[in-house]
Amino acid sequence: MKKFHLCLRVYRVCPYCKVIQSIFLILMFQGRFWQGVAENGHDVSQTEAPLLPYWASNSKMQVNDSRGSSQSPESSLSPASPFIPALPNGSIPQQREGLCNLNVSAIERIVRRTAGDCTAPLAKYVGNVICCPQFTSMLWIMGGMYSLRSDHLAFHDNEAVECLADIMNFMVENGGNATTTELCNAQPSNLTHGMCPVLNVKAFEEVVNTSKLLSACSTVDPLQECCNAVCQPAITDAAIRLASHGSGLEPTLDMTSQEQVIKDCEGVVFTWLARELGAEAANKAFRILSNCKVNQVCPLTFKDTSSVVKACNGPSPDKSTCCTALTTYISFMQQQMLITNVQALECVTVFGAKLKQEGIIVDLYNICKIDLKDFSLQVYGNQGCLLRSIPSDIIYDNVSGISFRCDLNDNIPAPWPSSASLTSFPLCANRESLPALPVLDTSKGLDRF
Repeated sequence: MKKFHLCLRVYRVCPYCKVIQSIFLILMFQGRFWQGVAENGHDVSQTEAPLLPYWASNSKMQVNDSRGSSQSPESSLSPASPFIPALPNGSIPQQREGLCNLNVSAIERIVRRTAGDCTAPLAKYVGNVICCPQFTSMLWIMGGMYSLRSDHLAFHDNEAVECLADIMNFMVENGGNATTTELCNAQPSNLTHGMCPVLNVKAFEEVVNTSKLLSACSTVDPLQECCNAVCQPAITDAAIRLASHGSGLEPTLDMTSQEQVIKDCEGVVFTWLARELGAEAANKAFRILSNCKVNQVCPLTFKDTSSVVKACNGPSPDKSTCCTALTTYISFMQQQMLITNVQALECVTVFGAKLKQEGIIVDLYNICKIDLKDFSLQVYGNQGCLLRSIPSDIIYDNVSGISFRCDLNDNIPAPWPSSASLTSFPLCANRESLPALPVLDTSKGLDRF
């Protein structure tokens, strides 16, 4: 850290220090990221996710920062208004008379957690990072619990329709969003085996090396899995073995159909893991795997950037005009959704590279003092909220209402991409060969260039 500050002080007489600053900034963010993942990993392995109680009316929303403190929003979330939901009273799951051969009460805890993570007023803003990963995990767990009674690793078509309807009714009764299936692109077919040729447990265990699969996925390390994956490759390998069994991957199938067979078989593998690991352990593992995928891509939509390019073109753009255009553009992105700190890094890289491709030759983030948090939804006042790289569940209680955790310590200037061809930030690149990381003092704001 001393070297970092020293370089800041002597920049005016050291022409190479800005490059060194950029390197240290990236290293510092990587250090903070891996530290945060480790902390989350500790929480995941040591602390059981809270059981969501029955929803109550007249709730209030609360935002917890990563230091453990909490703040209530001074104003309603923009653009959604009002932000304070009126949630219905929870209910005990009632089994409908129909074709669903699933004891919903057996997975009540997971369903309530999913209803909380997909709570009606928040679902569209946390769909990418919290709601849909949890909803998908719940569907696999449903299949796993179903297999304990049927010996089948997927629902039949009619059962899938009935059981998904039952689960959605229960979620809505407990405050979940009624349109979660549309938000997460989920259909009854997600509960079936689709084109995968293996359906029953016995056939699965004859084809797949189950001891290898369990060894890889019984405990998923959140610190290692995203860059040095162990569980996901084992799942993919098992899915390919299932897809290759019998007539699954016929040579006559086109590439798209072959990929669909493997994808359907991957769902069967997740279902088997849920059966073997149990609902809680499987949910922890599935959420980590989901976040590894989620954090690889910027989920924001970038509209036409011509207004920014016009105002900021050339080697010395007018700062006032340029920054007004840039902040106006970013304000539209802030209305889209909450994102993680790692997704924010992906987004600033993609957006910066896009601007460079269109002719911008100066570091606009530095000129206009743009932070990573500027790319996420603004939660209270004008402060952005970046979720942790592995977001915690949304929590409800009668005292504090709805709450979720923001990683407010990541108050880091957005790094300008080094190349116009970058499509993502290389967070995992050569991590073992990096020099010792500076220690980030999170009690103080990070100095800007």
